[in-house]
Amino acid sequence: IERNIHPGEWTSKNIEKMRGQLDRLGFTFDWSRQVITSDPSYYRWTQYLFLKFFENGLAVKKRTWVNFCPSCKTTLANEQVMSDGTCERCHGQATKKDMHQWFFRITRYVEELLEYHDKLTGWPDAVKILQKNWIGKSHGILIKFPMVGKDETLDVFTTRPDTIYGVTYMVLAVEHPYVDEMIAKNLVGSDFVEFVNETRMQKEFERTSEDSPKIGKKTPYKCINPMTGGEIPILVANYVLYGYGTGAVMAVPAHDQRDFMFAKEYDLPIRVVIQPENEKLTVETMERACEEPGVMVNSEEFNGMNSRDFIDKISNVMEEKCVGERKVNYRLRDWGISRQRYWGAPIPVIYCDKCGMVCEKYENLPVMLPKEVRYDAGELSPLATSDEFVNCKCPECGGDAKRETETLDTFVCSSWYYLRYCDPHNLEIPFNKDKVDYWTPVDQYIGGIEHAIMHLMYFRFFGKALRDMGLVSFDEPTSNLLAQGMVTWGGTKMSKSKGNTADPMDIINEFGADATRLFILFASPPEADIDWNDHIEWVDGKNIKNSPSPIFGQDYHAKNVEGLQRFIMRVWRLACLRKDDLRANKEFLVSPGIELKNEDLSYKIHAAIKEVDLDLGERKRMNTAISRLMEITNHLYAFDKEFPVNGQNENSRDFAVAFGVLVRMLSPFAPHVSEEIWELIGNDGTIFDIPWPEYDEKMLSSRQVTMVIQVNGKVRDTINVDPSIDEDGMLAIARTEKIVRHFNDKEPIKTIVRPPGLVNFVIPK
Repeated sequence: IERNIHPGEWTSKNIEKMRGQLDRLGFTFDWSRQVITSDPSYYRWTQYLFLKFFENGLAVKKRTWVNFCPSCKTTLANEQVMSDGTCERCHGQATKKDMHQWFFRITRYVEELLEYHDKLTGWPDAVKILQKNWIGKSHGILIKFPMVGKDETLDVFTTRPDTIYGVTYMVLAVEHPYVDEMIAKNLVGSDFVEFVNETRMQKEFERTSEDSPKIGKKTPYKCINPMTGGEIPILVANYVLYGYGTGAVMAVPAHDQRDFMFAKEYDLPIRVVIQPENEKLTVETMERACEEPGVMVNSEEFNGMNSRDFIDKISNVMEEKCVGERKVNYRLRDWGISRQRYWGAPIPVIYCDKCGMVCEKYENLPVMLPKEVRYDAGELSPLATSDEFVNCKCPECGGDAKRETETLDTFVCSSWYYLRYCDPHNLEIPFNKDKVDYWTPVDQYIGGIEHAIMHLMYFRFFGKALRDMGLVSFDEPTSNLLAQGMVTWGGTKMSKSKGNTADPMDIINEFGADATRLFILFASPPEADIDWNDHIEWVDGKNIKNSPSPIFGQDYHAKNVEGLQRFIMRVWRLACLRKDDLRANKEFLVSPGIELKNEDLSYKIHAAIKEVDLDLGERKRMNTAISRLMEITNHLYAFDKEFPVNGQNENSRDFAVAFGVLVRMLSPFAPHVSEEIWELIGNDGTIFDIPWPEYDEKMLSSRQVTMVIQVNGKVRDTINVDPSIDEDGMLAIARTEKIVRHFNDKEPIKTIVRPPGLVNFVIPK
């Protein structure tokens, strides 16, 4: 809209540009398998899978309270509302609306999504913890509170049935059906209605934060405590959400901080039912809720029981009296997939006055996006403005009908794209199962941690649903995930809207593709963020704050890329310097066994191969692998200076063996210059057909020492290292995923390093 260009045209231009950038960087992709999720040839199959989900009861349309972005004029999945209550796309304030929407029943797989975390051995713990917390499994009991004057019960889920005797009031979410019932029956005043409407517009973050004011209104409704028989007033408050549990909570202000704050604000009764050990708790002296376990008081015949034991006891009593039922509750809700946006796959559903809601036939797919629509349709989908699109024939009776005008969340298209890679040209079905079985599960998946509760959850759900339909065989789409960090600028993610982007072509044009590749890999471990500001020099004191659209080469220079370019030139100069000697010994450049006469050089080369193997494999530390290649380069310069390299003598053969190792291990990082060097020193064919060098452990054992890695003084791992290793080298290899698991999502407050034998990470408790 801003550029006055059709999104299809804009997307095509961006794909063409990005593909050119990827080619310039030398990435080796099989472009014949390219898929474009916005192309009808792809979203035809997204629509096909939607119909499969519908047939299997996994796609449903229902009326419910959903997240809505007034700025984008579209609904949002729970996962697309940020922790501060804003839209993940435009960062505007999200609200709630009661609407008919399409959902995928991801909740059918909630237990499997949790249990199968044990199979995700190659996933970062941080991602699994985020998913576990988002699913939010909790054990409790559903208690039935009889309504006064109504032949109904107010059902409340709680994980604290031990506090049942301390309930002094009930609180409803403003979205609870009873609230609309009170308003419809004119049982409440205009101030109540105004409060409800305002609260429904509030962010969830504002409503649930402990620091936010707890605001509520009294209602004419009351219920009965099933254990005491006493009447309990019912209120409506902003801090209760309808999306969790039943949208009603039993308030126990003595033992819940939010309830305590609310009771103090509105002068509601407080009743202590759990006394902490070694402390006398009274309502008059309480300054905050006591949420610790203790001994039951004011709980009739259960006084004196340990509160932990009482949880099971009172649950049994409630079930015997048929006023409660043990239940497992989840925070996870079904995935809202319909959007009031233009740019998305049309939902292949039709509404017929005679037949009702019917699905489009498979043979009629794809349902194409109309090209001529209005984007200023208010809260209507732009598709609703196209009569040509909306008006159609019913696939069942052939009568006049209308199409669904909402589109699928684009996360639906991205939940299965990797399966299309396996069979990208199939015109009959989305993918052939035999081909998918051959290629999947994915060996290594790469995706940012910001997708932990969105794409990474959705694509797991899709895999399980497709497995149960017999379309795939795996339980999990990938067992290995690398959650890469972001490139930020000025502390925020690079974004065109913020004007804080750097065009890779600028860097490539000045320093070359290989230096650009090396810079990105060398700047930090792959899972860490890097800030572009830390790697550049500003011209004339400019910076990102006062230069909103900085220009490469005019406003700043990329100082750290220059360092990697110098490293490449050092390797190139070494090849040029010893070109004739290397050509004379070219059979040693590719020798399968790395045999060197010089004992010191032999050890350094074998040690480097081993460490680079670990860096590229288990550790995934490309930055330290590049450091080791720099070390080999330094060793070769020193060797060339100390020992005469001439013709086919012993030193020349050792130099050729070592240099062959260097260039082969450099080739994945800097493929262009490596290929040039390989040809320069007399080789035919491509370097990428040459086997990767292999180290010999026997060449290392006599020179290595054991490095002990501790966390808070406890030995967690040992690694054999070079006795000359420095502190930086020790830290680089000590912080493995195995060790980081013991950090419990905390960063060390102190690190003790004693070369070469000890690293101790001190983690706060």
